[in-house]
Amino acid sequence: MPLRRLPIRTLSTAAAHHPFDRIPHPSLARHSVSPIAFSAAVRASYPASLPALHAVAVTTGLHCFAAVTNSLAARYAKTGSFPSAVRVFAAARARDVSSYNTILSAFPDPAEALEFASWMLRSGAVRPDAVTCTVALSLAGGRREDFLVRQLHALAWRFGLAADVFVGNALVTAYSRGGFLGEARMVFDDMPARDLVSWNALICGLAQDGDCPAEVISVFLWMLRDGDVQPDRISVCSVIPACGGEGKLELGRQVHGFAVKLGVEGHVSIGNVLVAMYYKCGAPSSARRFFDAMSERDVVSWTTAISMDGEDALTLFNGMRRDGVPPNEVTFVALMSALPADCPAREAQMIHAACLKAAVSGEAAASNSLITMYAKARLMDDARMVFDLMPRREIIAWNAVISGYAQNDRCNDALELFSSMARCLTPNETTFASVLSAVTAVETVSMAYGQMYHSKALKLGFSDSEYVAGALIDMYAKRGSLEESRKAFDETEQRSLIAWTAIISANARHGSYGVVMSLFSDMARSGVAPDGVVLLAVLTACRYGGMVDAGRDIFDSMAADHGVELWPEHYSCVVDMLGRAGRLAEAEELMMRMPAGPSVSALQSLLGACRIHGDAEIGERVAGILTEKEPTESGAYVLLSNIYADVGDWDGVAKVRRKMRDRGVKKEIGFSWVDAGAGEALHLHKFSSDDTTHPRTEEIYAVADVLGWETKFLKSCSQMEMI
Repeated sequence: MPLRRLPIRTLSTAAAHHPFDRIPHPSLARHSVSPIAFSAAVRASYPASLPALHAVAVTTGLHCFAAVTNSLAARYAKTGSFPSAVRVFAAARARDVSSYNTILSAFPDPAEALEFASWMLRSGAVRPDAVTCTVALSLAGGRREDFLVRQLHALAWRFGLAADVFVGNALVTAYSRGGFLGEARMVFDDMPARDLVSWNALICGLAQDGDCPAEVISVFLWMLRDGDVQPDRISVCSVIPACGGEGKLELGRQVHGFAVKLGVEGHVSIGNVLVAMYYKCGAPSSARRFFDAMSERDVVSWTTAISMDGEDALTLFNGMRRDGVPPNEVTFVALMSALPADCPAREAQMIHAACLKAAVSGEAAASNSLITMYAKARLMDDARMVFDLMPRREIIAWNAVISGYAQNDRCNDALELFSSMARCLTPNETTFASVLSAVTAVETVSMAYGQMYHSKALKLGFSDSEYVAGALIDMYAKRGSLEESRKAFDETEQRSLIAWTAIISANARHGSYGVVMSLFSDMARSGVAPDGVVLLAVLTACRYGGMVDAGRDIFDSMAADHGVELWPEHYSCVVDMLGRAGRLAEAEELMMRMPAGPSVSALQSLLGACRIHGDAEIGERVAGILTEKEPTESGAYVLLSNIYADVGDWDGVAKVRRKMRDRGVKKEIGFSWVDAGAGEALHLHKFSSDDTTHPRTEEIYAVADVLGWETKFLKSCSQMEMI
């Protein structure tokens, strides 16, 4: 019932009249039922008997007692008849603070409840108590009424209620919900007495904020040291995710043991956060063992495991269906996000069918994930079908399709869709980053498009966007304009890791060693920590610049100075750098120290270096490992054969050729590319030795013969002149 229809504003402490007042009733002195007993009967009554009890209260005069009307109003409210509760309150001859608290707690609409509380305080009819403040704070905190929470806090101090443990708990909860963790901690610290709810209110508030897992752990440990109260399931359920967020596996195991001691380990909510914690702490085997041992698994359990275990995501999803747990929208989003970039088309279509069967494919998040999944599977026609069938397309969906087109080298489709989007929606920074990447990926697209999108991004105020800046730097650099690339970088006010990565990688690709090292030093001075991608670009610059010692120093300091995990790509780059410099033994030793064993890239680089420097001994060892990894690839055999031929070991050449024949390995045909276009048009033609695929083959060979004869003639002429 809307508050404005309630007769609240006409109420006063004087008795309000009710239709039952016209019914004659005996004197109060003659009835034998006490108000307390009658109130107890009302609280225990069935909903159908309430009107009769209400009538009895009026006819016997019991309605003159606040305890009776309070119990009637409370019972009406609990049985879902809030208007009847309001009528009882409005007609009550006597009201105390419990009368107001009963109605305040019963309001179905929090906004109207807060308005009622405001009227109650302004009227001055009763003095608010701890229940009044607790309920009002809970309502204000739930609605994020931050200013009202502060007002209620001041009111609690004014009436001497701030020291009450229930009011303190409500204040901690209200401040935490509004994100004012400092105020929540201040209230908690000032509380003269704390119960379990107090500790849980602060721990849950810190945990829900998500940015201070260390403080969650600190408060939980303080709670254990304090010893006044024992943590319960809620306390443990809040601190376990904090252990995962901080990567504290051992502490997480200890809390797990504490949960077992408390007897709450078997609760599904504890199991869910434990599974997530073990995955986040890098212990997937422990997570999977605990997940398999859970006696009860709900949709959150399965969704957590699916989102964390990308390799077995599809297997887990099928297990979830066999277990009879229906997946929800979040499950499908997690499953599609966990799929690898090269997921088979059949699996993608199967997931889409399951999504349709579960009736969640029409949800925006599920549709967006379907588009991204199909883009990863290189099924852009299916992605576009999902997009076209969406009843309402938000900007996320547009961005997903444009990004999918860009990743699958369908630049024209990306540009056309961007134009369609611009007619109905305003692009955001992600849109421009995607469309600029599309222009970058396909060299046949005119650079004028990139410059036009650059201009539009500037007009819409995205000049400071790290994503747009990174895409612009990358686009100009790959199109050969390092000057424009540097200009885009210099115009970026807030230089994030993305911008630094783009400009350093751009100069590394162009072999500008000095510029790369200067930028790397500037990045360090700016306080931005490099990641694996930046350091790989720096190593690449050292490789092409011949700065072997500098590159080796950077490689050796990656883990110690920068806290960056060494990737196989880092090893391969340094192996290639050492091989180019002729330090083959050092390169081989480093390659054999790779954590997962020598990679194909590192082996190929070192084998190529062995041919350049004529080291048949190391080349033979490297080729042996490479041919075991790729027994049907011809590259390693051909390189080893050439190494033997260069040093005159023809028996070795024959041995390699026999091995190729025995294994059925055939040398791959080498192709070259030529621009056969006219004017500004670009038309690339692929050809090989003795190729006859071009429609003008005869003319091409005729010109080649003429050029050959002219070359021989000029060579003969030069020899005669020397004589």
